[in-house]
Amino acid sequence: MYEDGRRGDANAARLRIRHKGTQVSRRLCRTAALIDAIPRVIHDMSELFTAMVPRLETARLTLREYRREDFEAFVAHLTDPASTVHLSTSDRSTAWRTFNSHAGMWALYGAGWWMMERRDTGQAVGCIGAFYREGAGGLEIGWNTWREHWGQGFAGEAAEAVVVYAFEVRQEPRVHALISEGNTSSIRVAERAGLSFETETDLNGKPVGMYTLTRP
Repeated sequence: MYEDGRRGDANAARLRIRHKGTQVSRRLCRTAALIDAIPRVIHDMSELFTAMVPRLETARLTLREYRREDFEAFVAHLTDPASTVHLSTSDRSTAWRTFNSHAGMWALYGAGWWMMERRDTGQAVGCIGAFYREGAGGLEIGWNTWREHWGQGFAGEAAEAVVVYAFEVRQEPRVHALISEGNTSSIRVAERAGLSFETETDLNGKPVGMYTLTRP
């Protein structure tokens, strides 16, 4: 016990400061450890996403998960008036949201979009989806082929594989595609995959044809 109460208070204060310093140091160490773990966590999440998206293969294509490096070709397609004549042309920020939405659908619904990649060159040539549209019933199939790869039958080849996946793996009772009347190339893709015209409907205020196929 100190005779000088103030000296005792000062020593107690120094002890409290040292104790707080130790706590701060421990917190800093824990924070540093968390920061060091971030690259590993990102890597693990990337691997988890890759595992979440089923890979499909055709004679010429691998249907795989979206990757960050795919975005430039994706945005070039969605901002090209010639490529989006039957869609709504997007700006870069809208294309970015669409790109991430396509990828994120797998986590929310177990269905979504694939990148179509050539097996011989590893080059992405477009994208194809088997997804659920808000407010609509059943699995919808959609596709986009980058303009420089038009006319080579990639979308039709991929659509055939996606229909098989929908029926044989997912056991979906029916699939459908929504196609503008003048989009003859997409109508050919749908017909190649076995879909046929069922009825006229509306998509975002525009009339479209609904093409459907029921599981055998």
